[in-house]
Amino acid sequence: MTDNPTFAITRLTLTDFRNYDHVRLEPSRPLVALAGVNGAGKTNLLEAISLLMPGRGLRGVEFPSLARKAGSGHWAVAAAASTPQGDLQIGTAWAADESGEGASSRAVMIDGLAQRSAGALGGLLRMVWLTPAMDRLFQGSPGERRRFLDRMVMLFDAEHATRVNAFEKLMRERNALLAEPSPDRAWLASLEIQMAECAVSVSAARVSAVATLARQIDESEHAGPFPWARVAIDGAMELLVSSHPAVEAEDIYRKQLANSRNLDRAAGRALAGPHRSDLKVSHGPKAMTAEHCSTGEQKALLIGLVLAQARAAKSLFGGAPILLLDEIAAHLDPARRHGLFQLLESLGSQVFMTGTEAQLFDGAGPSTVVYQVHEGHLSESI
Repeated sequence: MTDNPTFAITRLTLTDFRNYDHVRLEPSRPLVALAGVNGAGKTNLLEAISLLMPGRGLRGVEFPSLARKAGSGHWAVAAAASTPQGDLQIGTAWAADESGEGASSRAVMIDGLAQRSAGALGGLLRMVWLTPAMDRLFQGSPGERRRFLDRMVMLFDAEHATRVNAFEKLMRERNALLAEPSPDRAWLASLEIQMAECAVSVSAARVSAVATLARQIDESEHAGPFPWARVAIDGAMELLVSSHPAVEAEDIYRKQLANSRNLDRAAGRALAGPHRSDLKVSHGPKAMTAEHCSTGEQKALLIGLVLAQARAAKSLFGGAPILLLDEIAAHLDPARRHGLFQLLESLGSQVFMTGTEAQLFDGAGPSTVVYQVHEGHLSESI
């Protein structure tokens, strides 16, 4: 492992997770390549690492589906990790309750102490991931780009997910209340006050994160295998918090909610708020919006954007974040693959990469260790 202070997994243990009955991985080098055929379990390892963060991991699936078929019915992920603040022991697990139904939450242990919720994992590790499902990000829905944006904000602000979840919960409660024949006006007013507070906090965090990322991109050398991006938020709430003090922005949005109750009731949802915002990305060198770029340009732009996030996080926290890059090299030409490996090594991150063939990582250099993955087993390539 690198001697520089960074975020890294020094030992990973999976029990009855996906297609692994039991496996232990202790990476000897900062760049970890996982090679194997489709279905071997490469992405499952990345998914397990992603569950050392709050949320449902890089696939976003329900916890019961992570349990190994014909296994014990539960799963566990444990890790020893190093951070700029010191070493940690982290564990997370899920088991069905006595009725056989899935428990609604997962257990979390940090340094041997049980935690009340997975939210306790926030801020312990910094992590960025890129999966093939994200390749259509710029052609997908605003909701997909908004989730990408919020994951980026979480990289810089560990409390962001809590605020987003709180706003969405309040919004659902308000929607349900508006659907009643005679909703309680005092209750509505109370919900709208809380929604306004959450909405402004969420939007302010997004504005700050995008500004941080934009500064990092502007300060970086723009020569390289991946194009630099221009990023912006298209959202009325973000515009509001950028042009008004927080207290004023809350009051304006609260009044907007109160005045739009009839419209929102008819629509069955709130028509204004941070849940309507979109992330806008442009190809910097070409001055072209991302959605109008070719498929290859979009992939390269997305990789460049993820690397810029990692650089920004490193400058903020004194340690490079962990990168999970699923099938990262599959559709890159040899020159771009070599350029990617050079950038990853210079970044100083611990990186977990997957590919169907070990040859995809031939140009990765001495900082890379390659593991063959076969039916839930790992073996280091010589």
